[in-house]
Amino acid sequence: MSEVITIGEPIVTFCSKEPDVSMADALEWHKILGGAELNVAIGVKRLGHSVEYISRVGEDPFGEYTKKTIASHQVGTRYVSSDPDYWTGHQLKELVTKGDPKTFNYRKNSAACHLSKEVIEKVDLSDVKIAHMSGIFPGISDTAEETFRALFKRLNENNILTTFDPNLRPLWKSHDYMVKTINELAGYADIVLPGVEEGKILMGSDDPEAIADFYLKGERTNTVIVKIGAEGAFVKTSNGDKYTVKGFHVDHIVDTVGAGDGFALGVITALLEGKSLRSAVMRGNAVGALQIQTPGDNDGYPTPDELKAFYTQEGVAED
Repeated sequence: MSEVITIGEPIVTFCSKEPDVSMADALEWHKILGGAELNVAIGVKRLGHSVEYISRVGEDPFGEYTKKTIASHQVGTRYVSSDPDYWTGHQLKELVTKGDPKTFNYRKNSAACHLSKEVIEKVDLSDVKIAHMSGIFPGISDTAEETFRALFKRLNENNILTTFDPNLRPLWKSHDYMVKTINELAGYADIVLPGVEEGKILMGSDDPEAIADFYLKGERTNTVIVKIGAEGAFVKTSNGDKYTVKGFHVDHIVDTVGAGDGFALGVITALLEGKSLRSAVMRGNAVGALQIQTPGDNDGYPTPDELKAFYTQEGVAED
């Protein structure tokens, strides 16, 4: 089994090639494979760690493309199943140079929405060191939420370190249900990774320490890392440690998508390598900065040599 495991919905994405042009007006598009949890898996593998991905796709051309693309990144597909009755999720996405892009989704009733909890009992967790959980997958259907909870339960029962990124998306049955459920699920994770804008929505504040204090009340949570954009990230732990890790300056932003996932995979891989928490957060900032300088959802995630070169350029070193 792999060092890292995650669960999510892969999304075949048709991306506009025209910056800051609406989807209605854009004429040029290219096809990529996205999905927040898959982005993390791809980045983890690119930095030299084994990773397994749990999902479901349709028996259609998009599903075939998805399986081939995941395998090309050497991400484990042992638990990526095919569904003859439902299609593979896909979307249209704007290219933006600031903020989050608008998307138009064809995800309702997709194959991943029908990934049942029975698959979770078959997942081998014997070598898993870290599991990355995201608030997107449980929002796509009641079945997906049930499956997500079953995996979280098994991870906690096996004392596997878990990270949780709220990753808010307009996929939930209602806003209130999203807030209630995301906050509940966050409490099952050891490390929670909210952003300041998410804090406003989920607990009513964009103050990093207030957000951290809110999530440190979770039954299992011992570390909260609040992403504060270009400023970097604020860290607070259950033992009272708190500090800010500065971000890296970026002169030219190409596409902001994938930065948060890059942050998560940076933290995860550094912790796998025995780095300090401070270094793990610095790596998260670094991977996020590299990602926003490239198009696509995960094109900027570095190899170990590329990460080392970036640190040398920036004049920093990991602990």
